[in-house]
Amino acid sequence: MIVFGWAVFLASRSLGQGLLLTLEEHIAHFLGTGGAATTMGNSCICRDDSGTDDSVDTQQQQAENSAVPTADTRSQPRDPVRPPRRGRGPHEPRRKKQNVDGLVLDTLAVIRTLVDNDQEPPYSMITLHEMAETDEGWLDVVQSLIRVIPLEDPLGPAVITLLLDECPLPTKDALQKLTEILNLNGEVACQDSSHPAKHRNTSAVLGCLAEKLAGPASIGLLSPGILEYLLQCLLQSHPTVMLFALIALEKFAQTSENKLTISESSISDRLVTLESWANDPDYLKRQVGFCAQWSLDNLFLKEGRQLTYEKVNLSSIRAMLNSNDVSEYLKISPHGLEARCDASSFESVRCTFCVDAGVWYYEVTVVTSGVMQIGWATRDSKFLNHEGYGIGDDEYSCAYDGCRQLIWYNARSKPHIHPCWKEGDTVGFLLDLNEKQMIFFLNGNQLPPEKQVFSSTVSGFFAAASFMSYQQCEFNFGAKPFKYPPSMKFSTFNDYAFLTAEEKIILPRHRRLALLKQVSIRENCCSLCCDEVADTQLKPCGHSDLCMDCALQLETCPLCRKEIVSRIRQISHIS
Repeated sequence: MIVFGWAVFLASRSLGQGLLLTLEEHIAHFLGTGGAATTMGNSCICRDDSGTDDSVDTQQQQAENSAVPTADTRSQPRDPVRPPRRGRGPHEPRRKKQNVDGLVLDTLAVIRTLVDNDQEPPYSMITLHEMAETDEGWLDVVQSLIRVIPLEDPLGPAVITLLLDECPLPTKDALQKLTEILNLNGEVACQDSSHPAKHRNTSAVLGCLAEKLAGPASIGLLSPGILEYLLQCLLQSHPTVMLFALIALEKFAQTSENKLTISESSISDRLVTLESWANDPDYLKRQVGFCAQWSLDNLFLKEGRQLTYEKVNLSSIRAMLNSNDVSEYLKISPHGLEARCDASSFESVRCTFCVDAGVWYYEVTVVTSGVMQIGWATRDSKFLNHEGYGIGDDEYSCAYDGCRQLIWYNARSKPHIHPCWKEGDTVGFLLDLNEKQMIFFLNGNQLPPEKQVFSSTVSGFFAAASFMSYQQCEFNFGAKPFKYPPSMKFSTFNDYAFLTAEEKIILPRHRRLALLKQVSIRENCCSLCCDEVADTQLKPCGHSDLCMDCALQLETCPLCRKEIVSRIRQISHIS
């Protein structure tokens, strides 16, 4: 399980509760299933203490908060009805202002060790949140995020999102002041080209604010200078700067007026050049190419350009990621084998092919080295992207996490012995339904078998994955040779699956929306799927706006949130 902002995205532990969680639960959600804490390998970025004046008490508190608990156990989810956060009582004096840069880097370092729901939130995060309650403090935090987050840290942009999401919404005056301080324009984008971290972080901050703000506030933030800055960043020499400038423009385009403004800037001409990087061996360029192609297909359309899905060759592909069985913000490539998340939520997807017996294998190429949970799921697995539930977060799925070096099952984690994955690594996934075991491989090196999931289910398995912000990988279901095939005999999805030409099409969002508008919905159709007849009554609440297929997938009534005890098909309603 993953958290992407401890005050926004984990609004409830169960669907529909709508209860605010405590600060420490949101942190746990950012870092995983709220399960055991482990370190994330050797890539920890530590703060240089020169020039900081943190007190001894501060260092002691940080040490206590970053302590790593036992890695193979995890506390059960707690009652979410708790005070909004801990750290300072309503009558306690505000902590004295700390060195902001030091606090940001402390947070970046300790964030890798926090997964336990019952851990105290890091002192640095609490202090940053308190500082950001004023306009001056918020500005200090934002400027520090731009100034000190290192370019090489794989969680840097996600931590920017985490911290900004927790901070209070900026006032109009604070946004105006930030605009004046940054004073962005095309010329600024060309400065410090040898230090791309500043521009990457600035673009990440702008993208986060564009996603966080609504309507007029987002429109006001996209000043001519900022638009010119982001467009110029697309021409920079460093792919990371180009990537996050493009993501920021995508997020600004969520507001229709901004989308029109950006489209009129001839951005599509620049993106046409960048989309040629979609298959580049340089993994940073590959991310830029992926996002450029996705934007051209879904947001910034270019007149005369053929949409990618209309020209991609799918003749050899018989199994792919299921665009109809995916959480709402995941980007899937037109060939259905590559996926990316740039949203502030934990996006998940299953493949199109399900297996019930035999031995099966597939591989994933890691394009980004951050947090992803990849493995096996079933029909019963739940995707709750804003609540942070993904693959490995229920009893019907199991996942490999190569960034935090964990195996996830039933929202619990345990460490594995593989090193942290890196861009270009190949992860193998073997499912042996004869012996009831799963085996995970990193570049051909296997881990001991995992068998926990078979206590809950023994059939109906799909390849599946969940993605933290700014993560991407490519799947191989057997359409091309595997890099590290296991020694035992196995089958591939591509050998046995079948998809019609229509089922292979992954439509851009605007085309899908146009088709939905043409759909005629019957008066007595199910309120969830809008396809089958609403023929089922839920007991004890009595609501009857669902079909039996949808009702069987629910534990609580979607209208009143009462627990469903039984479901009764109303024969007279069947047409």
